[in-house]
Amino acid sequence: MNFDFTEEQELLRKTVRSFVDKEIMPYIKEWDEKQHFETSILTRLADLGLMGVCIPEQYGGSGMDYISLAIVCEELERGDTAFRTAVSVHTGLNSMTLLQWGNEEQKQKYLVPQSKGQKVGAFGLTEPNAGSDVAAMQTTARDAGDYYVLNGSKTWISLCDAADHFLVFAYTDRSKKHHGISAFIVERTWEGFSSKAIKGKLGIRAGNTGEIFFDHVKVPKENLLGQEGDGFKIAMSALDNGRFTVAAGACGTIMASLEASVKYCHERSTFGKEIGRHQLVQQMIAKMEAGLVQSRLLVYRAGWLKNQGKRNTRETSLAKWQACDYAYEAANDAVQIHGAYGFSNEYPVERYLRNAKAPVIYEGTREIHTVMQGEYVLGYRVDKPLSNMLPTWPFEPVSEETVK
Repeated sequence: MNFDFTEEQELLRKTVRSFVDKEIMPYIKEWDEKQHFETSILTRLADLGLMGVCIPEQYGGSGMDYISLAIVCEELERGDTAFRTAVSVHTGLNSMTLLQWGNEEQKQKYLVPQSKGQKVGAFGLTEPNAGSDVAAMQTTARDAGDYYVLNGSKTWISLCDAADHFLVFAYTDRSKKHHGISAFIVERTWEGFSSKAIKGKLGIRAGNTGEIFFDHVKVPKENLLGQEGDGFKIAMSALDNGRFTVAAGACGTIMASLEASVKYCHERSTFGKEIGRHQLVQQMIAKMEAGLVQSRLLVYRAGWLKNQGKRNTRETSLAKWQACDYAYEAANDAVQIHGAYGFSNEYPVERYLRNAKAPVIYEGTREIHTVMQGEYVLGYRVDKPLSNMLPTWPFEPVSEETVK
């Protein structure tokens, strides 16, 4: 085992950290208060090649490995969960799914501009009555000859108002249950599509989250991803990628909580000494450090498996569950360390706590992941090989003409 980062990965971390310190940190308090999603951040991330960091160069990406994607998500969430979420959805849930399941025509039309950051992608699976129970979805896609007619709605969709392309899941044959769900690439500009942001969220207030609606939207046959009935397995494999980025982001929340707490421990004194000298405060700091190191090890193991082209559903589930729980505990302890000041937005830790709650719920609740891990250990759950896998890293070299 080699726990060293490459020079390229170290430089990437420094680049993203510097970006966060200059472009997000000075403004995030105001954006959070106003519930404002700053879309220009996406443009600047694209300029740095971060909207397609782990997509092969032949499809417009930076061609870096999957652990590099984790590094980007860690550092972005250190600034705020909203911008890690944007990369999670755009890259993890949408672009990586196109890379894994799309045909060449779909990759050229949708993946290339997304990888370059010219277009933004999102993911539409959750519905008002279908969260953990995916098969309860009501959205349908009726075969009308040259196209499908899409009707229904999705909720809690990140980038609902900012994305250009959406991966949408709908029933093409409800009688087949899970095997009757199909996946489609939907464009915002199509007639019958609309979106609406959700305001008043507990956390991630600087992000864009909401509902998308389909009123007799005509989806061309060539926008079917995979085959009819492949939707459920495509969605689950997409969640492997999304959960990986969420777990990595959780490490960023722990980092931010730890940095803020250590700083405050040296600034604040009680009973004649820095509060960091009190053992129960040290205990909370130590828990953060342990949570950060353990979470990173789980995340990087999942990333290593992705680099090797190996299925990682089990390992990614464990990383997502544990890292998100550790992040919530770290943010909660950070508020406690700050005392009454932690209850005010004068300090950032209350935002960390509010933000840290959502990842414990989305992309598989902690309860879902707990059950999954128990079933794996007991032998009740076994992952079958997928017909389509992400490409192994290093990616196969391509000619300059192909890249152009």
